[in-house]
Amino acid sequence: MCICSVISPPMFVFPRMNRLLARPALLVALLLLGSLSTRAQQPGGRQRPGQRLENARIAYITDKIALTPEQAQRFWPLFNEFTDKRRELRKQTKMGLRGQDFSTMSDKDIRAALDEQFKLRQGEINLEKEYVDKFAKVITLRQVAQLMQAERDFTKELIQRLDNRRAAGGALSGQN
Repeated sequence: MCICSVISPPMFVFPRMNRLLARPALLVALLLLGSLSTRAQQPGGRQRPGQRLENARIAYITDKIALTPEQAQRFWPLFNEFTDKRRELRKQTKMGLRGQDFSTMSDKDIRAALDEQFKLRQGEINLEKEYVDKFAKVITLRQVAQLMQAERDFTKELIQRLDNRRAAGGALSGQN
């Protein structure tokens, strides 16, 4: 008999404990969510709009990239900084061509508007490159790659759930 089987119980004896131990990152995420949600609440105890979605995103990413508590403590402020900057660039990109009447614009003005769009999109790529380097100082490169995948997967799942709700007729009813 192996000494390790005497010292540690077999995995099937405590299945609930195995599930808990298999997801320590989820525990970290829940702790972070608790601290973040108190900060995000509006006067009167209500969460600000979008906070539930943000909490779900944090939990999803934390689980998918398997952050340790130490990594999470250093990673999330940096990721939030990145997200804020990226959100601002995307907002500028959306506003850039919105509402412009290209049928009345000169070719020179159209070219300038398009060049501005390319500049903003390149700025987003440059921002991602910059933050990959910053993230790699607090998490592994493997986790950085998993982060990029997790962000795409979360968005896909969110869109799929919204589509399913719309198909079921409950898009605005607050159903889960």
